[in-house]
Amino acid sequence: MTTLVLAIVLGAAFGAVLDRVGATNPGYIIRMLNLTDMHLMRTILLAIGIGSVLMFGGLLTGIVDVGHLSVKTAYTGVFVGGLLLGAGFAVAGYCPGTGLTAAATGRKDALFFVAGGLAGAAAYMGSYAWVKTTGVLDKIAGGKATLGTIAGTKYPALIDALPGEIVGIALGIVFIAIAAILPARILNR
Repeated sequence: MTTLVLAIVLGAAFGAVLDRVGATNPGYIIRMLNLTDMHLMRTILLAIGIGSVLMFGGLLTGIVDVGHLSVKTAYTGVFVGGLLLGAGFAVAGYCPGTGLTAAATGRKDALFFVAGGLAGAAAYMGSYAWVKTTGVLDKIAGGKATLGTIAGTKYPALIDALPGEIVGIALGIVFIAIAAILPARILNR
């Protein structure tokens, strides 16, 4: 029960932050994607960078238990799905998280987005057996692999000599730096 309550509290807090930074407004998202307002992009990069530095720094110092890590399997379907998600993101102005949060704020267009997402998920479930036969769900790049070796895990690393925690911290710092230097707009339209 504690896990459920914690999930609801964290989900509500995440939704509140999404709404606060403007991610529930498809106009902000579309302006980010057409490079005319980079506020949301800076926010996203900063959040990912800080999260990465904290998580991998926590792994290095022992504050974060490596047993809580879960590396997802890499397969072609992930990249195909990412392209579809990106296209939907650009057309609708929502991703799944921002769409649900916008629906919770009462945006009617977001309700249609959520309904479309549920219909798409149902279509995927209905066609899963066929999709599996196409080979797009076959593992690539080592399956559940990491860029560098994460101490205390059995995940294969694409580059064994590279400490994964250092890679994670370095990538986090790069994301934070990009967020800091990203201009307010890239294109003037």
